[in-house]
Amino acid sequence: MDVPSRTESPPVVAVLADSDTRWKWGALTARRLVPGARLDGYLLRGRATPTVRQLSEVGVAAEELREVTGAEFVRSVDPDRHRVVVLACVGGAVQAMLHGLAWQWSTSVARPVVVTGYVGVVYEKLADGLLLRHGADVVLANSRADAERFREVYAGVGAPAGSVTECALPFLDGAPRAGERNGPFTVVFATQPSVPEKRADRRYLLERAVRHARLHPEREVLVKLRSRPGEHTTHLEEIPYQRLAARLPGEAPANFRLVYGHMGEVLDRTDLLVTVSSTAALEALHRSVPTAVLTDLGIREELGNHHFLGSGCLTSWDRLDAGQLPKAEPAWAARQGVAGARPYERAFDAARERVEELMGQPQLPPLAPYYTQETAPGYLPGILARHGFAPDGRPLPGRAPRPHAESALRRAAREALREAARGAYRQGVQRVAPVIRRLGEL
Repeated sequence: MDVPSRTESPPVVAVLADSDTRWKWGALTARRLVPGARLDGYLLRGRATPTVRQLSEVGVAAEELREVTGAEFVRSVDPDRHRVVVLACVGGAVQAMLHGLAWQWSTSVARPVVVTGYVGVVYEKLADGLLLRHGADVVLANSRADAERFREVYAGVGAPAGSVTECALPFLDGAPRAGERNGPFTVVFATQPSVPEKRADRRYLLERAVRHARLHPEREVLVKLRSRPGEHTTHLEEIPYQRLAARLPGEAPANFRLVYGHMGEVLDRTDLLVTVSSTAALEALHRSVPTAVLTDLGIREELGNHHFLGSGCLTSWDRLDAGQLPKAEPAWAARQGVAGARPYERAFDAARERVEELMGQPQLPPLAPYYTQETAPGYLPGILARHGFAPDGRPLPGRAPRPHAESALRRAAREALREAARGAYRQGVQRVAPVIRRLGEL
């Protein structure tokens, strides 16, 4: 059987993402794995679909970018056009797309290489998330430590582990700090949407940042926010720091303020990065910026700061107020894929070579996820249905792509209704749900 010819220059990569941070990871990963590729970007329609402002702040563009459902995405990927598919989504969405693509490509002679991975620190749901990603040709691990853990999970269930490939986070591209920086000493508290979850804990962290600013008027203290109220990112943010800040007693000191913006640009002026467990800590460590992972709320798995055991970064606001600057343990940092001995760009060599090898094969075997109707009959159908697919991977009735011939008026009405529904959902998450939760605790 003849294999259809493919356009060799430039290669085209399809990137599917379901949030702003995952778009950043997916697009940058595609550019590192397939240098010079054209990006066809797809945003999976859902609660965390990024806004124009969020995409602008991420700062990673694609030649084409559009919003799609799961069924629309699998229909849009063209085996004769796309050489690689990067699935930058939550685990359940990745699993659904793997089954949907497997069904879509069941009659194709050739298919693209499928790549997936994690957008940051993997500190929870390790087995669940990994098995939902199993079936991709390449499962990227952001460090040597992660690669070892990933292989152990796959081996533990008897699933092939050859897809696990070590690399690094694709956005650790800032130059390491060299010498003194001009300007005031700047402390940046990097917030997270869902960690910590409780209002009292989030208020405490904000108050401690304000207190640090009062204790050190010679310093600039910035609270780096992930999104504006009403926007969602990878995780839900029920209690935005902006609203907490507006309710703090008294007036904030002049050297304290809330900021938005690209994390890399903020780190360019950072002298001390403070967080609970944000991936921003790895970005800061890569740049040799002193990094503090807070223990004020305990060292707990639900906070994710247990990931930094042995790092030398665990500390408290009290110690930071007293002038401490944590120093990372070099061996720990190297195992986590930051500040290693080899140049950063070399971290992607193995993954790039693996993808090139797979792209060079005339025909790849069918996608074969670990979860099937045989291994997980009580789990898999619900995941697939949530994303619009039947248990065999085919689109459910009514979830198939709409005909292209759609009037402008109908399309505008549909988009308006969708935005209104999103707004209602976000208001429910950030305003109604917390009230109901507090009432339930009375």
